[in-house]
Amino acid sequence: MFKNTKNDYVGWMFIAGVIILVMEILFFKSGHGLIFSLFISGGMIYLGRKRTGKKIGKILFIGGIIFLVLSIVNTMTFKFLLLAILMHFFIQFLYAKKHPKKLTPEITTMEPTIHEETMIRTEPLFENIVLGQQKTPPGAYEWNDVNIQAGIGDTIIDLSLTMLPKGETVIFIRNLIGNIQILVPYDIDISIQHSCIVGSSTVFEEHDSKLFNRVLHLKTPGYDTAEQKVKIFTSLVVGNLEVSRI
Repeated sequence: MFKNTKNDYVGWMFIAGVIILVMEILFFKSGHGLIFSLFISGGMIYLGRKRTGKKIGKILFIGGIIFLVLSIVNTMTFKFLLLAILMHFFIQFLYAKKHPKKLTPEITTMEPTIHEETMIRTEPLFENIVLGQQKTPPGAYEWNDVNIQAGIGDTIIDLSLTMLPKGETVIFIRNLIGNIQILVPYDIDISIQHSCIVGSSTVFEEHDSKLFNRVLHLKTPGYDTAEQKVKIFTSLVVGNLEVSRI
């Protein structure tokens, strides 16, 4: 019963947060300032990434991140969510005090042996990270499908140094800020679905230098009938996607 109450509480907290955010944007001057701040900070981060090798690029990138964090922290919505989280933990504490867990002995009886299915655990190529660059090993490596989320940083995958299995290989990459580069052998067909708020994309000969709140669906002509193929799902808030042959 408490679990259902807690789920309802979290759901109502989320709905209230959305309502406060919409009201702040529509009816308060702080909402207009928030939209302006998000555009400015997003532009600074994007320009900083474009000029990574220069001092001005680093200044713009770091300044954009700081400006973005300060803009979010100063919103009414953020303050409401912070207060709601504190209330949530306080309610949980009160419930735990009133309803302590009771330990009762368990009596087990012998039952017919049930053979459980054995699962094989494999090591992933990448881990979820908040900050930093990830890339495949410089030498030959064993392939495992990729499904990761990243905060700020670049992801580089070189498919020419591994043996891809027959059938469809899957790559999922969800990144907040950064670049994604995927190198594909010439004999491999691909399908790609990419979403981006601000950035650019280069998929073989298809180039879009200015993406703004776009979703791209592309695939090679022989993808549907290919014995070996790679299905790629990528998403970026700010950053560039490059898929090229090697």
